[in-house]
Amino acid sequence: MKQHLLTTILTILLYAAGANSQTVAVKSNLLYDATASINIGAEIGLSTKWTAELSGNINAWNMSHGRKWKHWFLQPEARYWLCDRFSGHFFAAHAIGGQYNFGHLNNSISIFGTDLSPLSDSRYQGWFAGAGIAYGYAWAIGRHWNLEGELGIGWIYTRYDRFECAGCGKKEEKDRNKNFIAPTKAAVNLVYIF
Repeated sequence: MKQHLLTTILTILLYAAGANSQTVAVKSNLLYDATASINIGAEIGLSTKWTAELSGNINAWNMSHGRKWKHWFLQPEARYWLCDRFSGHFFAAHAIGGQYNFGHLNNSISIFGTDLSPLSDSRYQGWFAGAGIAYGYAWAIGRHWNLEGELGIGWIYTRYDRFECAGCGKKEEKDRNKNFIAPTKAAVNLVYIF
């Protein structure tokens, strides 16, 4: 799966390298960087007001004290810009899908009716897929550089197994599933436009 993710991202970047000037952007989400999640995105201009983006994220590291925060996901997105592409306000629709292995993350988070505190005592391993809508804004900070903020919300379906602890293999629940409404995108992107 990880090789497929990297192949997809490299294909987009190779296509982007051959595209016309001011129609392609490459970006990194600084919020994901802060959580040690490797990420890259590419955005291609389709018309004066429409762009298409694909971003990929992966975190494959083990954390201290038996905690798990491993995941990978892909997120394709279509954007409608209110002014010109890569500038100002935009609205977006996106999909999301990937796999995760989370556990023993002490928290008391409850958002949109979803209680994440069970992540404190158990480990969850599974996959997810969903779709959402978003709003964002891009600020020009140089001739080729932008800073972009975006927030999205949507629906997520997940299927998972629950384990007793982060390191052991004792399965407590198998093939559980859940639907919920949650944030599907949070980004502060550093963008380079070709």
